[in-house]
Amino acid sequence: MPVARVDTAWFPQRASIDAELRDGRWVGMFAAGGRPIALEGLRSIWYRSPGAFGFPAELSATERNWAMSETKLGLGGVLASLPMKWINHPSRNADAAYKPVQLVTAARCGLTVTDTLVTNLPDAVRRFAETGETVTKAFGAAAIIEDGGRKTTFTHRLDAADLADLRGIEVSAHQFQRWIAKAYEARVIVVGDRLFTAGIHTQSAATYLDWRNDYTALQYERIEPPASVAAGILEYCVELGLTYGAFDFVIRPDGNWVFLECNAGGQYGWIEDAIEAPITEALADLLDKGVAA
Repeated sequence: MPVARVDTAWFPQRASIDAELRDGRWVGMFAAGGRPIALEGLRSIWYRSPGAFGFPAELSATERNWAMSETKLGLGGVLASLPMKWINHPSRNADAAYKPVQLVTAARCGLTVTDTLVTNLPDAVRRFAETGETVTKAFGAAAIIEDGGRKTTFTHRLDAADLADLRGIEVSAHQFQRWIAKAYEARVIVVGDRLFTAGIHTQSAATYLDWRNDYTALQYERIEPPASVAAGILEYCVELGLTYGAFDFVIRPDGNWVFLECNAGGQYGWIEDAIEAPITEALADLLDKGVAA
């Protein structure tokens, strides 16, 4: 199967679009990195972590913002309307990124979720924390680039000092959740209707709180989720229009699986290696089937 790998950051300096609407369908050419790609020949796209369009340096800030908007709506609109298999469609990824949407969707699909507070009010945080042990975590990316380096924030358990000084909380929305006692955690990779599940066992206090703190202190095993959880995961994907997703769960000491989140573009490579699961093969099979052009 012919394959093209494209970085959206190439446009417009190393990529171009020549698309005409004929009989209600876009036809023409998308040239990327010196390679012409016929729009009508595309059957599937794996859409993951696109880079920002790369405009000439001489553009002013106003010109750059205008060009960015026009390119997103123009080039992006053409690609988004093509009759292809998307893993996942950009609009579905965007919808699925909202953590509050994830939680209510998971609950509606029969998955267990934990009590959650979204607020920018200090008194609301204290009220929520009075009823049980509380953690806070970011809604989106856990890392920022600042002062010439990368800074990362992981799940944080609130203590008395945190609750005594909540200055600055009013400037944005924050997520607080009830802490869940855990036996271990699991990541479930969904590819189409196939599930690949890794049990994640932590070996330190830091990874017990958030296993992303230290990947070297983790042990993995390939497991199968309970049938009710598997059914809920697949229903969740149908509801949000996802073909691929990386689901995170806490498994409580009583064996109950609690949904944490689903990253529609989540990493899977190290999990595939750790549990020897054919995830890449499953993705390739799905892309190969595609949608006939």
